[in-house]
Amino acid sequence: MRIRGTTPHALRRRAAAALSALVMGAALAVAVPGQASAAARVDNPYAGATAYVNPDWSARAAAEPGGDVIADEPSFVWMDRIAAIGGTPGARGLRAHLDTAVSQGADLFQVVIYNLPGRDCAALASNGELGPTELSRYKDDYIDPIAGILGDPAYASLRIVTLIEPDSLPNLVTNAGGTAGSTPECATMKANGNYEKGIGYALHTLGALPNVYNYVDAAHHGWLGWDSNFVPAAQQFKKAATTEGATVSDVHGFIVNTANYSALKEPHFAVTDAVNGTTVRQSRWVDWNYYVDELSFAKALRTELVRQGFASDIGMLIDTARNGWGGSARPAGPGPLTSADAYVDGGRTDRRIHAGNWCNQSGAGIGERPAAAPEPGIDAYVWAKPPGESDGSSKPVDNDEGKGFDRMCDPTYTGNGRNGFNLTGALPDSPVAGHWFSGQFQELLRNAHPPLDGGGGEDDTQAPTVPANLRVTAKSSSSVTLAWTASTDDTGVTGYDVLRDGTRVGTTATTTYTDNGVRASTAYSYSVRAKDAAGNVSAGAPAAQVTTEAGGGTGTGALKAEYRNTDGSPTDNQIRMSLRLVNTGSAAIDLSTVTARYWFTSDGGASTFGTACDYAVLGCGNVTHRVRPVSTPVTGAGHYLEVGFGGGSLAAGATTGEIQLRLNKSDWSAFQESDDYSRSANTAFADAPRIGVFTGSTLAWGTAP
Repeated sequence: MRIRGTTPHALRRRAAAALSALVMGAALAVAVPGQASAAARVDNPYAGATAYVNPDWSARAAAEPGGDVIADEPSFVWMDRIAAIGGTPGARGLRAHLDTAVSQGADLFQVVIYNLPGRDCAALASNGELGPTELSRYKDDYIDPIAGILGDPAYASLRIVTLIEPDSLPNLVTNAGGTAGSTPECATMKANGNYEKGIGYALHTLGALPNVYNYVDAAHHGWLGWDSNFVPAAQQFKKAATTEGATVSDVHGFIVNTANYSALKEPHFAVTDAVNGTTVRQSRWVDWNYYVDELSFAKALRTELVRQGFASDIGMLIDTARNGWGGSARPAGPGPLTSADAYVDGGRTDRRIHAGNWCNQSGAGIGERPAAAPEPGIDAYVWAKPPGESDGSSKPVDNDEGKGFDRMCDPTYTGNGRNGFNLTGALPDSPVAGHWFSGQFQELLRNAHPPLDGGGGEDDTQAPTVPANLRVTAKSSSSVTLAWTASTDDTGVTGYDVLRDGTRVGTTATTTYTDNGVRASTAYSYSVRAKDAAGNVSAGAPAAQVTTEAGGGTGTGALKAEYRNTDGSPTDNQIRMSLRLVNTGSAAIDLSTVTARYWFTSDGGASTFGTACDYAVLGCGNVTHRVRPVSTPVTGAGHYLEVGFGGGSLAAGATTGEIQLRLNKSDWSAFQESDDYSRSANTAFADAPRIGVFTGSTLAWGTAP
């Protein structure tokens, strides 16, 4: 691996026409003074080493417009099935790769070991060829042949870094125990122990080779960053590393962010920041995680792993191949200080819809180039997932590789429990996992950060014209409809951002937009800006001012409701929210007399409902909940969720604390929540004047529809 500043980039530059293995080997064999011997393991295998450049990937990269700028970067070779060991059409086998590495003059070779029984039990796109019980075949037909090749004396001069089984052990921690992301397949693998046994066998067998450096996959901060996952994951890694003859000495280190998109560093906010008394951890994006980026997570995980019994000198790798998040959408500074959500969403460089999204992410970019020892405790930034290789197909594709169709790769899918029921953010028209995806490669070039020197899609710098004639065409107590004249652009307008009071509240590809997140009798200022395919954004249109209509009766009592939206998708089959009530008066209130009403529409389907309390500071056993019909339905309100209390007293100035609620129709058909009267977009607690609070039959707070 090139150490930044010590190996001139020009030494590896070559034209696309010179990408054969023979020519590449000749080109790269020059100027590699003092190659390190691999006879004895070194502390950091990347230090002072020159890494192998995979000519199969390099040729595909160089054939793309602008791709030659990164075609000489080293990346991992994936052994993702037994056939890959001998070679498959269009890809050389393991021995051929190693022979080419020697001819290149490289002294570092990187390979992914990826074929566990029941592989990747929580993501169909990367399922493998071996069934859950085929541990013997994994050992005999996969690990043993790989070990036989890596142990050949012809490759003794190579430091061989093995990445051991991505997306395996973390699944046993988070997806095998009845949580929203759990699957029966993961429960099976946890029960039969074959992930642990397979990884233990791989560590023991490969670790016996003196020039092999085993790095175990350790997921990423958006997977394991919570207390409930962090220490249990480290304990799970220790368990696997002491199974099937393996010991902790067979583990040289760990790797985070493999084939993922989590930002290396979030420069504009820290997990310790707070806005108006609300911590960043409480924001919808961070969601109580203790880490906001991969570097902080990797360093903290290293400390915990040492505490669990791994060697004090273990090193960490971070996959930076696709976590650059550059381009025009990259924030230049922190978000506004209006709320924790606005602060985080306006300043975060990771532009995914949700941190649980992982397949062919729209807007992603090339990240830091491979580099040795970039930070204390970090052995290297590496490209574990070669840019341009698909994460999975956007629709079912027949294949003989055991790889299924995962809806998380479908851009139209509205998600599951692992991504908060959000859209996937996946690019369309993607091929099977591991196959070349030109559309993704071009997107990664365009959005690279640090920027690439001359690569991919930087020519269009002209922003669209400013949208004209912005106007309000309709308004009510709960919505505002806008229209404007279309912008023009030299390459074409792709959409518009709609801003309310300076904060983006939506996007649209048309020239109209309805904002359903407003309150009654409230003044707002709107603007619109246009954007093109290159990410250029126009200035905002001159503001349109509006005051919404008044609603129904308004409460004037000594209670108020606070609400936060915990439901990222307004079109799934549940309505989810968090409420809390506050006594704003000077005397205690008998909670048995208090009810709150959240008004919504059923949008067809069944007219009966199920409700649930998932968590309450008071205890869900002290909270009642049911759905009742509105006597005279109006726009945005055909039913309401009524929340009450079994008893107790709410002291003056006190709050009930958070109450997490959800409801569904009995046939589980979808809602369309965007026009619901009580719904709001805020994901941190805020006053909710469209939620009614009653003492007896008297409206004490809120505006009824």
